[in-house]
Amino acid sequence: MKDLFNAMTGRQKMGLAETLIKEWTLPAASTLGSSVRAKGILLEVRTRLPLAARKWLKVEAGALVLRVAEGADDDDIQSSSAKVSKTLEDIEGLPVIPREVEDILTISATERHRWLKDGRLQTAGTRTVKLRGRARKITFHVFDPRHIEDVLDRDLVAVWREEDAKTAAENRRRAAGKAALTKARKTSRSDPSPTDNMRDEISRQKLRGWEEFDSDGLLR
Repeated sequence: MKDLFNAMTGRQKMGLAETLIKEWTLPAASTLGSSVRAKGILLEVRTRLPLAARKWLKVEAGALVLRVAEGADDDDIQSSSAKVSKTLEDIEGLPVIPREVEDILTISATERHRWLKDGRLQTAGTRTVKLRGRARKITFHVFDPRHIEDVLDRDLVAVWREEDAKTAAENRRRAAGKAALTKARKTSRSDPSPTDNMRDEISRQKLRGWEEFDSDGLLR
């Protein structure tokens, strides 16, 4: 009895055997060499499938694969396979979302925000989604995959980083010059002016005259 229980538990852990129904290789023009982008394509295609069939579709080694458990309805399998094929026809034009851009170009979120703000990264619009399990929605920019491909092919990230480094150095130089000028102005205001020095000397001369005048006893 114990052996039978162990055998049943083992089968539950392994799950039912799955059969490979179909495989779709994702072209480089769609993934742009990014596993994050491949996962994003998977999630996008899954949204076109019935809830029960979404778990059948997976991404493996740069391809989408449809693996179906024994006992699945043949009509559901054929329908799901057809929907995947249809969706993948235009997948190369699927907008690129922020986390995919960062992975494709190997950039930080800070760089993405900066280059989007100054127009070097060109937005293709915005997208609003509802977070799973949450009531609020978030809106973010998306990008044309051909634009991202162009940035990648021309190695514009290296160019932009060099430009940013030069701009930062120039900003530091200007800030240092401005700080030095401000300090000089404060020092100038605290030091006596030549006019003040002359006035003080005249006053001292007058005081010496009063001492001589007093020594003659004319003030007594």
